[in-house]
Amino acid sequence: QVQLVESGGGLVQPGESLRLSCAVSRNIFSIYTMGWYRQAPGKQRELVAAVTSGGMTDYADSVQGRFTISRDAAKNTVFLQMNSLKPEDTAVYLCNAANLRGYPPRNYWGQGTQVIVSS
Repeated sequence: QVQLVESGGGLVQPGESLRLSCAVSRNIFSIYTMGWYRQAPGKQRELVAAVTSGGMTDYADSVQGRFTISRDAAKNTVFLQMNSLKPEDTAVYLCNAANLRGYPPRNYWGQGTQVIVSS
């Protein structure tokens, strides 16, 4: 069983920065893809950023150049550095761990942390 706990959300003004953290109950980075998703009111959940077990990263076009996903294996923690925040970044951000190449495939979710960008 894998447990994910997000933290670091809050209320900020446009242009400011936040760093989200996802604490993982055990070290799974060698076999799992770690991702950050977000869900805004009235919208579908979307992938924001992901990093594979091999270190490959992927970002949504809307956050490219502003957000950075990273991992600290010693702390079993995944980070999402969010710079130059915009009102449209307002959402609940959720941490995800996926091993779709395993048998059976495994997929875990955190409960989410709220980010509000408002002037």
